Amino acid sequence: MTTPLPSLNGLRAFEAAARHLSFTRAAAELNVTQTAISHQIRRLEEQLGIRLFLRRNRALALTREAESYLPAIRAAFEDLRLATDRLRRAERDNLLTVTTMASLAAKWLVSRVASFQDAHPGIEVRITTSPHLVDFRREEIDMGVRYGRGDWPGLRADWLMAEDIFPVCSPALLHGEKPLRRPEDLAYHTLLHTSVSRDDWRLWLTAAGLPTELAARRGLSFDQSFMAIQAAVDGLGVALGRTRFVEADIAAGRLVIPFDLALPAEAGFYIVAPEETADTPKIALFRDWLIASVTPGAPAPPPPG
Repeated sequence: MTTPLPSLNGLRAFEAAARHLSFTRAAAELNVTQTAISHQIRRLEEQLGIRLFLRRNRALALTREAESYLPAIRAAFEDLRLATDRLRRAERDNLLTVTTMASLAAKWLVSRVASFQDAHPGIEVRITTSPHLVDFRREEIDMGVRYGRGDWPGLRADWLMAEDIFPVCSPALLHGEKPLRRPEDLAYHTLLHTSVSRDDWRLWLTAAGLPTELAARRGLSFDQSFMAIQAAVDGLGVALGRTRFVEADIAAGRLVIPFDLALPAEAGFYIVAPEETADTPKIALFRDWLIASVTPGAPAPPPPG
């Protein structure tokens, strides 16, 4: 007849308390109360029919039986930890987590991922967005698509694509009460801003020879670029579009480019990954595929400095 195993929670409490020789420290490690540790140890002792701890002058000591029992319990938990790590590692080998800004994900990257999955069904791509620069090691992110100049310490950065900045609007604004035909007509229309690119309108207006005060007029402001683009599609005003964010809406006729004046961006998009993992098969495969999927455009800018 097989001997029933004692409570797993009790064994965890015993191992932690034996390692620290303290119920208080064991409770802190396991994120439970000291009372819970005491109850789990007491229950384990009842199940085993053996006393495990001795209390001596406010100090905790192991009984002779506990000292004999502890190495096997510790080894069992280590085996469980290693087995779980192997299981998760195998799962992570088939999962590719890619981070980028929300606007690029919504307007450009998501539509491309399906064809990659069709070509490589063994790899599951998960896209996550974040307004901050993620820590790849702490956040379990494999790679990312970042906008900038390609100078991020500790990361390998591969040039992906450039972009231009130019006004976009709904076709309805070209024929409304105040038709949008020349850059000067922007004075009669709402400008759509994003909080992350407050200077874009000022720079474009300067290039167009218009007063930058137009950018300071009351308009609509959004946290993310794709929200401003959607507002433009809905006819709420004129947004500054970036090539990759608006190309699908322009192709579908939801947006038009009212003026023939684009402002070249000073930076571009890069595929980034930690230097030590940048050439692992799943990262290299997705990087090479994504670069090949981009229509050749402007060359990469020279490195900074």
